[in-house]
Amino acid sequence: MTFAGEVQEVESVPDAFAELVAGVLVGSAAIALSGGETAEDCYRALATREVDWSGIEVFYGDERFVPVDDPDSNEGMTRRVLLDSVWPLSIHSMVEQAETAEAAAEFYDALVGAHEPIDVVHLGLGPDGHTASIFPGSPTMSITDRLVVTAGDEQHPHPRLTFTYPAIARSPLVVMTVAGAEKRDAFARVRAGDDTLPAAHVRAGRVVWLADAAALR
Repeated sequence: MTFAGEVQEVESVPDAFAELVAGVLVGSAAIALSGGETAEDCYRALATREVDWSGIEVFYGDERFVPVDDPDSNEGMTRRVLLDSVWPLSIHSMVEQAETAEAAAEFYDALVGAHEPIDVVHLGLGPDGHTASIFPGSPTMSITDRLVVTAGDEQHPHPRLTFTYPAIARSPLVVMTVAGAEKRDAFARVRAGDDTLPAAHVRAGRVVWLADAAALR
């Protein structure tokens, strides 16, 4: 598999993310947010940038099917560090529209499908090569007829919802953030085209990998 995307080595992944995304979120736009420590740092940085959020719609690329006030909730994290202080036009929760993960996935699949392509999708890279909630060896890697599905396995006990590759590919810009030495091996394998790693399959109009020196070498 051929590596897709452009790699930018940056001193600070959160600052580079904030600078790039702030330049895209102009007027009416939509962004899909992520979870994890790197994402949290990115959103703290983005909160300091001058962005008019009044026309910005917020989606999520993946989520654990837990209440928003649960410590493991991606939405809860994004609200605490960013959204509650910037007041976007709308926040499209993955978990608040249905009582089961399956029903929530169906609702979100229809929502994303009916919406214009999301301007920016933010994704991370796990040490195991996963991105969003697409894990190595999971059936989700082969799904081509849905935009949002349920996910999870024995190593990831919370039921999850996730964008599929077709949902990610609709976006004109995917920003992948990779920080820290613990991501170095997975990132090297992705760049080498290891198709067993979910992140290696990410395609979109433009895929930008923002990586620090620790993740690169």
